[in-house]
Amino acid sequence: MTAQPIKSEPVTQPESMTGAAAVVRALELAGTEYVFGYPGGAIMPVYDALPGSQLKHILVRHEQAAALAADAYARVTGKAGVCMATSGPGATNLVTGIANAFMDSVPLIAITGQTQTAMMGTDAFQEIDTFGITLPIVKHSFLVRDPAEIFNVFAEAFAVATQGRPGPVLIDLPKDVMQASFAVSPQNDHRARSTPWPDLDPALIEQASALIAASRRPVLYFGGGIAISRSEAALRAFHSRTGIPAVATLKGLGGLPTETPDFLGMLGMHGTRAANLAVNESDLLICAGARFDDRATGRLASFAPHAKVIHIDADASEISKLRHADIAIGGDMAKVLDALRPGPLSIAPWREHCAQNKTRWAMRYDAPGKGVFAPALLNELSRRAGDELIMTCDVGQHQMWVAQHCRFSRPQAHLTSAGLGTMGFGIPAGIGALFAEPKSTVITVTGDGSIMMNIHELATIKRYRLPLKILLLDNSQLGMVRQWQELFFEENFSEVDLYDNPDFAEIARAFGLEAFTVDRREEVDGAIDRLLSATGPILAHVRIDPRENVWPLVPPGASNSDMMEA
Repeated sequence: MTAQPIKSEPVTQPESMTGAAAVVRALELAGTEYVFGYPGGAIMPVYDALPGSQLKHILVRHEQAAALAADAYARVTGKAGVCMATSGPGATNLVTGIANAFMDSVPLIAITGQTQTAMMGTDAFQEIDTFGITLPIVKHSFLVRDPAEIFNVFAEAFAVATQGRPGPVLIDLPKDVMQASFAVSPQNDHRARSTPWPDLDPALIEQASALIAASRRPVLYFGGGIAISRSEAALRAFHSRTGIPAVATLKGLGGLPTETPDFLGMLGMHGTRAANLAVNESDLLICAGARFDDRATGRLASFAPHAKVIHIDADASEISKLRHADIAIGGDMAKVLDALRPGPLSIAPWREHCAQNKTRWAMRYDAPGKGVFAPALLNELSRRAGDELIMTCDVGQHQMWVAQHCRFSRPQAHLTSAGLGTMGFGIPAGIGALFAEPKSTVITVTGDGSIMMNIHELATIKRYRLPLKILLLDNSQLGMVRQWQELFFEENFSEVDLYDNPDFAEIARAFGLEAFTVDRREEVDGAIDRLLSATGPILAHVRIDPRENVWPLVPPGASNSDMMEA
C-alpha cells in the first residue's frame, strides 16, 4: 500500500488558528475528500470548522456505519478512509468498524472527540478511555494535548495507516485542544514522507525461483495482501508466465479474474473441492499475501502435508507464524512477484489433473424445485453486472454463496468483512464504495439477519441519492448458525428463527427507496433486469428456502480434504 497522496501546492496559513481549524486543514493536506461521521458535543469544534472547507462530510445515521463506509472507501481507492465521532458512545460505536479495518488490514483514520483535558479521569459526561479501549485494534494511537501538534500528528497518522501493512490509526482530540488557538509556523505544516521498501535479496529470489522450477505439483495460494498492495497486475503476470494452478482466500478473490484458466477458486471451509484437493496434493505452496488463517487451512497440521512453502508478505511477522516457510521473502509484493523467474516448468500433467478436478467438481445450478436458488441468482447477477461491478457483502450463508458463485474481475470488486465477520458491513460498505467509484455498479448482498444491524443507513442512501442496489436474501433464519446447529448440534435450533421479520420491501419504500419482492424462480430473470437497470437506489427482497445450506463444508477441526457435500 502506498502512502496517501499529499498535495504539493504552496500553502498559505494564517498567523494563528484553532486546533479544530488545524484538523480540517491537516485532512485537506493529506488529500482527504470524504469524511464519514456523526456530530456530538466533544467533536463539535471540528464540525464548526468544516463549513467552507474542501472536505465533503457524509452524515451517516450510526457511527459504526461511518467506520464501515470509510473502510470500504479505502479498500476501493487505496487511500486512507476517514471517520469521525464524538466522545463516549460515539467513540465506542466506532470500535467495531475500527476492529474490522484492523483485522482486514485496511488504512483508516478514526477521529474522536474527548472531554476537556482538565476533566479527563473524572468520569465527566461522555468521557471514555477511547485510547485504551482501541489500543489492541489499531496500528497506532494519538491523544493530542497541544493544538500545535495537530499537523505533525495527522501527517504521521496517514503515513502509519497507509505504509507497510495498512491498518487503522486513532486520533483522540480533547475539546479544549480543538478550541485553543496557536501560532502557525512552517513546522506546523509537516508532510509525511514515504518509507521505501527494503531492497530484495537476490539470493532469496534465486532460491525461490529454483524451488519453483524443481516442483512438479505447485500451487499459487494468494490472499488479501494482493489487493492491499495493489499487486494484482504482478500476480497475473506471474501466473501467466508460469501457469501454476491457483487458489484464493476469501479476501484474495478477484486477484485473478474468476474465469482465469488454472484458477481453481476459493480454498478453505467453504472452498471448492478442486481448490482444496490441489492444496492437499501439492509439493510446493507459493503463498502471496495470505496468512494461513484457520478458515483457509482447516486443521493446520494436515494442510498441504507434502508441500514446501515460499511465503511472500509485506508483514514479516506473518511469515512462519502458523506454518514454517522454507523460503521467507518480506517486502514489496509486486516487486517480489515480478522478480520470480523460474523459467519453463514441467507441470503439464499436474495442470491437467487440476483442470479435470475443476470440471468434475464444478458448481451446479440445476437445483430442483420452483423456489429461488440463491447460488444461481448470484452467479447470473454478477455475470450480467460485468466488469463495472463492486459487490459489498454482509456475513452469513449469503457471504459464502457470493464467494463461491460470483464473478469478480478485480480485487476491489469484492468487499467483505473477512477477519472479523461483521454483520451489518454490507450497506455501509456499499455507501463507501459508491463515494469511491460513483460510476461503478455497486450491489450489496445481505441477509435478513445482517440487514437489521444497519438498516437505518437506508436513510443515508436516500439523503445522498446513492444508486445502491441491495439484494436481500431472506430465509427467515440466522442461516449460518442454523446450518451449524443442524449439522453439529443435533438440530437443537436455538434462537435462529426470524419468523417475525418485517416486510423489508415496505421498510425500504418507507425510506424512499424503490423496492420489490421475489418468491419464485421464474421471477429471477426479471428481477435481475430491474436491479441492474434502476438509476436510483433499489432493494430486491428475495425469499429463499430456509433449509438451504452452503456446500461444500469442511467440518470444524477437520482436514480440508474431508469435505461434506449436500
